Amino acid sequence: MCGITGVFDTRGQRAVIPAVLRRMNDSQHHRGPDEGSVHVEPGVGFGHRRLSIIDVATGQQPLFNEDGSVVVVFNGEIYNYQSLIPELQALGHRFSTKSDTEVIVHAWEQWGEDCVKRFRGMFAFALWDRNQQVLFMARDRLGVKPMHYAVLDDGMLLFGSELKSLMAHDSLRRDIDPLAVEEYFALGYVAEPRTIFRQALKLPPATTLLVRRGQPIPQPKVYWDVRFTLDNKASEEEACEELLRRLKESVKLRMIAEVPLGAFLSGGVDSSAVVAMMAGLSDGPVQTCSIGFADPQYNESEFAQRVAERYRTDHHVDQVDSDDFDLIDTLAALYDEPYADSSAIPTYRVCQLARQHVTVALSGDGGDETFGGYRRYKLHMMEERMRASLPASVRTPLFGFLGRVYPKADWAPRVLRAKTTFEGMARTSVQAYFHSMSQIREPARSRLYSQRLRSELGGYSAMEVFRRHAARAGTDDPLALIQYIDMQTYLVGDINTKVDRASMAHSLEVREPLMDHELVEWAATLPSALKLQGGNGKKVLKKALEPALPHDVLYRPKMGFAVPLARWFRGPLKQRVRGSLLQGPMLDGGWFDPSVIRRMVEDHESGRHDHSTPLWSLLMFDAFLRRSIGELPAARQAA
Repeated sequence: MCGITGVFDTRGQRAVIPAVLRRMNDSQHHRGPDEGSVHVEPGVGFGHRRLSIIDVATGQQPLFNEDGSVVVVFNGEIYNYQSLIPELQALGHRFSTKSDTEVIVHAWEQWGEDCVKRFRGMFAFALWDRNQQVLFMARDRLGVKPMHYAVLDDGMLLFGSELKSLMAHDSLRRDIDPLAVEEYFALGYVAEPRTIFRQALKLPPATTLLVRRGQPIPQPKVYWDVRFTLDNKASEEEACEELLRRLKESVKLRMIAEVPLGAFLSGGVDSSAVVAMMAGLSDGPVQTCSIGFADPQYNESEFAQRVAERYRTDHHVDQVDSDDFDLIDTLAALYDEPYADSSAIPTYRVCQLARQHVTVALSGDGGDETFGGYRRYKLHMMEERMRASLPASVRTPLFGFLGRVYPKADWAPRVLRAKTTFEGMARTSVQAYFHSMSQIREPARSRLYSQRLRSELGGYSAMEVFRRHAARAGTDDPLALIQYIDMQTYLVGDINTKVDRASMAHSLEVREPLMDHELVEWAATLPSALKLQGGNGKKVLKKALEPALPHDVLYRPKMGFAVPLARWFRGPLKQRVRGSLLQGPMLDGGWFDPSVIRRMVEDHESGRHDHSTPLWSLLMFDAFLRRSIGELPAARQAA
């Protein structure tokens, strides 16, 4: 696991300043504390920070082919490298290391742009081919590892694992993209390919970018997509057997390492499944790490302990205090752009704990998207059945009216909070799912924005992100459609971003067996009834694991990481909220309506409404402004 960065002159061979490249590289020291080096030649500069995992002795980067004409910097792991090495050797390629990194340069020589189709793993890399005068960048299929890039006004292209490496270059313009602001306040993150800055982009998952010197920069090229065919004819028993075989293979591939290895164990289905597979593949006890919460409403440590005892793992537990809010400014530094998932706090803590014992940890991330596990899927499918029972000509005006007049009852039992359901029923399936996923829903978002921001948006809505992906989904199955949307949005922009930044802040590599692309492809062939049935999500996964895990671990209600935001904002963070949101950069930038923010703060403090989610989003946006924009002139901030 590493951090990569670089500079490429798209127009000629202007000199890359080594001191600037080193500054970009050093900004990501946390991603690779073991080694750091740079390579500079006319018009090209590559930097690399290394966290040694595989081929510790000889896997240094930047790494070259035999004649030095191809050089690569790489972040991630190619899990099938051990089978690719002899295949490439048989084709005449000579290896000087035993690392997965060297596979990339030889695979490029052999298969060109299609080399990525041969890789099984999580990766983001950039390579320079001097003979062809091309820069080639690629990102893994499910966006586990990040890649940012920007083309400067003078034609220099910057790239890096994290946005901070691009920000370390003085010529990057930090003009905020108003469309990114809308995406952030709708989704809680800025969706690919945008970043918070107009000039910088994220390379989307499953894409490559080939830049030929002297030619226009093309759009990224898609090399993979998951297809929900739902045409697998296997019986439930056969599907369970095949699932366990594939999961075990995926876990085994991810246990290749020359450093201490363990797993996160939350007590949920997915992480428990991974630990169960690891235990069957390990000679000794598996190292497992859990976070407990002082508040029993959020505490799953009892269930994690039961799994640890069953498999006799070497289990480590740390407790997060219910007032663990000191990380706000730390998170702003980690994520570089606004990021509003408050579960980043316990995720940071569990990575901190794990790094005390291991260098690599396996996680259960991706199981909900792959096997239909989110509670919101059940609610969405209930709404879908209701939508299908009424024509849009009746449904839209009827439920639109009910949604407008029904009171917003945050205080009421869930069954009485019908406003959101009514609003969803008035929409199409994709519109309703976007509505349910929004951190701040319309029209509240529009009211929050200043007149200037609404004008700059020009009618743009983050709903376009969902529409764009829905158009590519290739399925009209209602569950498969929202699984696909989640894989393209929430999984990449929220889950993978959270885990990558939190883990790399502690120089910890996290691997996700349930995001193995071959497992995901196979799961996409299973009928939706094997994923969600009778309100039971992840049906086939749970059924397959019944011999391996306790019944109440498999079938209890899903909890997930959460923090008590509502209480924080009425108690220990009350003054922080007022000091951050009612003065300073939040108001000086002219992005928001101050009266709306003030009313939101007062209504939350009084208990009239629970505005904890939008207040957290605003607080994290403020932390981003204070750290990343700093003393830039107001005109430049608002450009």
